Amino acid sequence: MPPIRNHYCHHDSPKKDRFIGAVKAGLNISQAANQENIPLPTAYALFHKYEKTGSTRCLPRSGRPPKATEHTKGQIVREARKYRRKPFAALGKSVEPPISESTVRRILSKEGYHRRVARRVPYLTPEQKKARLTWAQVNRRLGDEDWRHIIWSDECYIYIGGTPGRIYVTRRSDEILQENSVVPTFKQSPVRVMVWGCIMWGKKGPLVVLEYPGGKGGGMNSQRYKEQVLEPFLKDFYKEMVELRGSVKFQQDNSPSHTSKSTKLWLTSHSIETFPHPSSSPDLSPIEPVWHELKVHIHALPHLPNTLDQLKVAVYYAWNALTIEDINKHVRHMSDRVEAVLKAKGGHTGF
Repeated sequence: MPPIRNHYCHHDSPKKDRFIGAVKAGLNISQAANQENIPLPTAYALFHKYEKTGSTRCLPRSGRPPKATEHTKGQIVREARKYRRKPFAALGKSVEPPISESTVRRILSKEGYHRRVARRVPYLTPEQKKARLTWAQVNRRLGDEDWRHIIWSDECYIYIGGTPGRIYVTRRSDEILQENSVVPTFKQSPVRVMVWGCIMWGKKGPLVVLEYPGGKGGGMNSQRYKEQVLEPFLKDFYKEMVELRGSVKFQQDNSPSHTSKSTKLWLTSHSIETFPHPSSSPDLSPIEPVWHELKVHIHALPHLPNTLDQLKVAVYYAWNALTIEDINKHVRHMSDRVEAVLKAKGGHTGF
């Protein structure tokens, strides 16, 4: 026999209360039902419910018991944290009895977990993490004025297109830099044009589009670095900054062309004091987000460049469009970068 539906639940509470009040005032059920325009079968059911419960409110329906127990929910959360890239459908099949993808989504959503794009970050070895931590401990004592006496330099690939595919992981919003929630990136990139530039607090240094053959043995080496960067650009800029600010240090990453004996000898012979920088740590240099600003300017052009010459022109145009505040706003957060490395124990930061 099919269950009897409680039709009186479809009437609003004031109407039901008036109906009960009319019956208690002396009207019979039929008269009170007619007065409130309630079907007679519904009126009888409503009055009997009131006699039994003392209320006209609808009681919560029992419904089907939830398929996922508290134990199952705990399993799903643990599995999602352990295997961040596993799809919801696969997570649902990993428990017994299996549950649907939508159920998994509801369980994880209540715990703050959602499918999000994994951030791409440089791969860090244990040794590199240790070096980053040591760097932060040594430089924690530096104040804002100290950071303003450093020339920050870097190379950057600029290319149009080649957007990498997205990888989704399951995480909370505060787990963006968990080891198993990020996608390591390695030093490989499709080459279109490579530039070198430098910045300093309150100063935009020179930018140059590098020229080299490419291919095996045709990349940036010490000789090209000295001929295209150090001699024609850095030497004069460093001298100018020393005259303006006194003590100045030069920062560069640990690319082979930067750390070779010949490059070190050149820097020493020109009395250029260097500032150490840990490997695979673009997040510890304020010029990294400046490259992002540069690319934003390029991609905002009315017509994107489609030849090498056009791209070179666009790069110089975008560099000239950068303001001093575009530089200063990143340099002023160097102390925050140091604290972030200390907090992450040498791991990835949010910069």
